[in-house]
Amino acid sequence: MAETPIKQFPAVDAGGGVMRKVVADSAELMVVEFHFSEGGEGSLHSHPHVQSTYVQSGRFKFTIEGESFEIGPGDSFVIPSNATHGCLALEKGTLIDTFTPRRDDFL
Repeated sequence: MAETPIKQFPAVDAGGGVMRKVVADSAELMVVEFHFSEGGEGSLHSHPHVQSTYVQSGRFKFTIEGESFEIGPGDSFVIPSNATHGCLALEKGTLIDTFTPRRDDFL
């Protein structure tokens, strides 16, 4: 039986009360866990990648292109390429983000 091509990536301190861990990647797609402490912040930024976000746990206030909304466990949405976005953890929680193509800056 062939071995599964599972790579292990270290958790990285992304700053602002956020830990980042790449879960899986290929040139076309990347899955990343973001663990936020309460009050942790993903500062406003943009990137050319399309991003989907799934809330595994916690509550967050997201801002995309100047529009803000709150989300909680089970919520999911897509952030378009180059859209300015960021979030604030209203309580401790985890986001599962996918990016296409892969975020080479996370490797």
